[in-house]
Parts: sequence; structure tokens; C-alpha cells
Amino acid sequence: MNKLIFKYGVMGSSKTANLLMEKFNYEENNKNVLLLKPTLDTRESKKIVKSRIGIQAEAIAFQKEDNLESIILNNNLQLPVGYRYDVVMIDESQFLTKQQVEQLRNIVDTQYITVICYGLKTDFMANLFEGSASLFALADDIIEIERYCMCGNKAIINARMNENHEVLTSGEQLQIGFNYEPMCYRCWKLRQKKG
Repeated sequence: MNKLIFKYGVMGSSKTANLLMEKFNYEENNKNVLLLKPTLDTRESKKIVKSRIGIQAEAIAFQKEDNLESIILNNNLQLPVGYRYDVVMIDESQFLTKQQVEQLRNIVDTQYITVICYGLKTDFMANLFEGSASLFALADDIIEIERYCMCGNKAIINARMNENHEVLTSGEQLQIGFNYEPMCYRCWKLRQKKG
């Protein structure tokens, strides 16, 4: 059965490492996997998905304006005759638009391709990203990849930190160059009061 699957976690929960290991497992079972990533992810080359532990794979980069259904179908045509993608995997799926999530849903339902999205649930202020909210609404399966706060509770917040290691509570949703720390809600609130 083909599904739209959303696997989410806080920063540092090994989402990308999990994605790359799952990709490897599918390929070991002779499945064709298409790996996509948004151009908003600027940490590595636009064509590389890389985890913090150093494993990586080539990917096709897409922009907010791109039609993912077209990208997937066009890449299917580039495979040898009689072959097609069995699985599409997307890293940093919080950056998807609502329309792109709907396109992925359509791929699952009309092309019978499993789509697995990995990403964050919320930003540094505990607000849902557009892509994550749409995936929560349309995914068949939603799976959390857990990480724990320094206090031992489950981390659910991606706390944005400044150079003095203070919690930031304002700023643009998408900003590159800050450090993030996974925290439980209680620690996040306590750290804001100290700042």
C-alpha cells in the first residue's frame, strides 16, 4: 500500500540520518528512490542531502514555486523503460508549500508511489511551518523521531540561541546562521525568563 508519510522531530533528532538510512534500505531491496530537497536548505550543496554524522546522497533541489508532481513524473520518464520510482523521499519538508503537499498527496493516490517526508514540526517560536501543517492534515502516517531535552524530558521546541547562548523570542521564521537547541516546553519557558 502506498502512503504519504511525515516523519518529524526537533533539530538534532537525526531526521536526515534516518532518511538516508531508509533510502539505503529501500535501494538494497531493489527499489528506485527519488530524493528531493528544497533550495531553502542552504547548509550543503543544492544537490546534496547530508546528515551531521557525515553520510550523504545526491538529491534534486526544488523551489517553492516548483510543481513537485511534474518533477516526479518527469524524473520517472528518465528511468529505463519498464522502471519507475517506488519511493520519493523529501528532506526538510517543513519548507514545502500547502500546494506542494497536495501535489505529493496526488502522486501517492494517482501514481501509487510512496512519499516519505522528513522535517521539523514547528519553528523556534513553536509555530507550525506551512509544510508541516499541511502534512499533518494530509499524511496517512505521522511518526515522531524523538529527541530529549537536557533535563531528560522530551524535546518539542527548536530553541533559537544567540551568541551568548540566550533564547531568542523574536525574528523571522527562516533565518540561517543561528544555533538551535532542542528543549522541552518547560525549559524553553524558564530560559526565556532568565534572559
